[in-house]
Amino acid sequence: MQAFLKGATGQAARPQKDKAVAGPSAEKKAKAVPWVEKYRPKCVDEVAFQEEVVAVLKKSLEGADLPNLLFYGPPGTGKTSTILAAARELYGPELYRQRVLELNASDERGIQVVRDKVKNFAQLTVAGTRPDGKSCPPFKIIILDEADSMTAPAQAALRRTMEKESRTTRFCLICNYISRIIEPLTSRCSKFRFKPLANQIQEERLLEICEKENLKYTKESIAALVRVSEGDLRKAITFLQSAARLNVDKEITDCAVIEIAGVVPDKMIDNLLQICFRGTFEKLEVAVRNMVDEGYAATQILTQLHEYVIEQDLSDKQKSTITEKMAVVCKCLSDGADEYLQLLSLCSVIMQEASHN
Repeated sequence: MQAFLKGATGQAARPQKDKAVAGPSAEKKAKAVPWVEKYRPKCVDEVAFQEEVVAVLKKSLEGADLPNLLFYGPPGTGKTSTILAAARELYGPELYRQRVLELNASDERGIQVVRDKVKNFAQLTVAGTRPDGKSCPPFKIIILDEADSMTAPAQAALRRTMEKESRTTRFCLICNYISRIIEPLTSRCSKFRFKPLANQIQEERLLEICEKENLKYTKESIAALVRVSEGDLRKAITFLQSAARLNVDKEITDCAVIEIAGVVPDKMIDNLLQICFRGTFEKLEVAVRNMVDEGYAATQILTQLHEYVIEQDLSDKQKSTITEKMAVVCKCLSDGADEYLQLLSLCSVIMQEASHN
């Protein structure tokens, strides 16, 4: 009997031992997060480049009072990170989950959700102290990320909730295009525009990450990251992580960055424009077909062609004709038109205008 019990206890002890062994490795696996999340600002002071917003939020944090907020600006400039950092500072890690409701474009946010989920959460009253004894504001925060994708009726339904529950709830709307938010909502919020990040600020952040991750890099590769990201720090960090994974234990080069970003090499764009200015239509057809076959996105080719055409020695009338055609091609591409035909159509107009010189 004792042997039987001994065996049972031994068996029971073994899985626990296995669990104990599996614990640290499981924790290690859980820590493998994307660098965008790993280096997301933990407090308002860490937010880069948005001085006005940070100054206002710091004052609000000191006085523990916050207006309804509306953050707008290009992607990757720190809008969501800023409000999440502010909420963490206000409530601490324990209360954060209870006091903050975050809804983004992937969540259902029709009029019914605003009437039910948002309204019910807004109506809850909360205490003004944290579990650790520190004081915290007696209100909750509802973050509506990508609010410009909400329908107009859903936005209209928010108006009354915003006013009615102002004692217990603050709203933070985040969007890329403020023109898509209805006027009654914008007038109820303090508006803050997030600017695309300056090149120097991006460089500093990227170098900081490179040092922490022990990466080998060149000055040219960091400059290329800043150039291809166009003020979007999230994009720059994502490209950096991809380049680091591609060149394990090797130096990250500007060529690797450009390849990862899907940017068309300057030589190819130059070659295309030279054919447009001095070549024949047959050569142009072959060049455009080669570019599409290489797998470059037509929208990317269009963006780079636009930069090059503006710098060319053409008259204002010629440039305006070409850029007008670019706008039409861009619209057609977004509607799902054939990339090869649209690019050929644009290059034909460039060739036509260049022939007038």
